[in-house]
Amino acid sequence: DTLNKLITSITELNAGHSTTGHSHKGQEEVYIFRSGEGEMLVNEKRFKVKEGDIIFIEDGDFHRVYNTSDDLLEFVCVFDGVRSH
Repeated sequence: DTLNKLITSITELNAGHSTTGHSHKGQEEVYIFRSGEGEMLVNEKRFKVKEGDIIFIEDGDFHRVYNTSDDLLEFVCVFDGVRSH
């Protein structure tokens, strides 16, 4: 089966690296952490994340993930629609 609007992606973030911070106007997003640990910034709040955590990102919220560990940090992004990054 194929979904028409729901997009998923997997990100593997090496030790000491981070994603590019960004936001999406008109789009909510869910991050599901599959392995590793690190930190996430959502707007002005920075907090720890680890395997099993699920983070809900509201429409337009700035977000960025940091791998602060010595191991790989892997997470799945789920969002509605197509975007350019």
